[in-house]
Amino acid sequence: MRCTLKHENALRKSGLELIAGIDEVGRGPLAGPVVAAAVILPHGFRHGLVDDSKKLTPDQREEIYAALTARADLCWAVSIVEHEEIDRCNILRASQQAMRLAVQALATLPQHALIDGLPVRPFPVPHTAIVQGDGRCKSIAAASILAKVTRDRIMVRLDAQYPSYGFAQHKGYATELHLERLKTHGPCPIHRKTFLPVAQRLLGLAC
Repeated sequence: MRCTLKHENALRKSGLELIAGIDEVGRGPLAGPVVAAAVILPHGFRHGLVDDSKKLTPDQREEIYAALTARADLCWAVSIVEHEEIDRCNILRASQQAMRLAVQALATLPQHALIDGLPVRPFPVPHTAIVQGDGRCKSIAAASILAKVTRDRIMVRLDAQYPSYGFAQHKGYATELHLERLKTHGPCPIHRKTFLPVAQRLLGLAC
C-alpha cells in the first residue's frame, strides 16, 4: 500500500481546492488524552517521508513535524480531548469530537475532509472516510504525524508529573511495564477510569 495524493487530486479535479486530512491518535492507551490533527496540504506538496506515523521512527516523526509546521503554505491544527471527557462519553465519541474540533480550529475551513477510518456524524464539512487512510492518503498521514508527535510530547511531560508509571516509554499504552506499574501503584489522576485494566485496579482498591 502506497501513501499518495490520489484522493486529494481526485477532489481537486472535481473543483474543490481546500481539502483537509484528519486523523486521531490515542484511542488505545489506558491514560492521557486523545489527540486529533487536521492538515490542508498545499498544491504540489512533496515530502518523501510522509507516511502512516506508525511506520516511522520517533526521530523521523519529529523531523517531519518540524518540516510541516514550519511551512507557511500549510494549514494545520491539533485538538486535545482529555481523559475526563473520554471517561464521560466513551473513547469513540471523544475521538470523533477531537476530529471535529481539529477541523474547526483550522484558520480556513476546508471544503472537504478526508478522514482515517469510518465516517463521523455529524461533521462540520463534507467528508470521505478512508479505511487505513493514514497509509494511503498523504494529507491523512501528515495529520497522523502531527497528532502522534503532539500526544507523545504530552505523555513525556506527564511522565515528569507522574514518574512511577513510565509514561515517557509507553505513552500510556497497555504494555507489560505499564500494567506492572499500574498493579504496583494503582491508577493515577490521568488514567482512564472506564478502561478495563484501570477499572479493575480501582475496584480492587475499593475492596
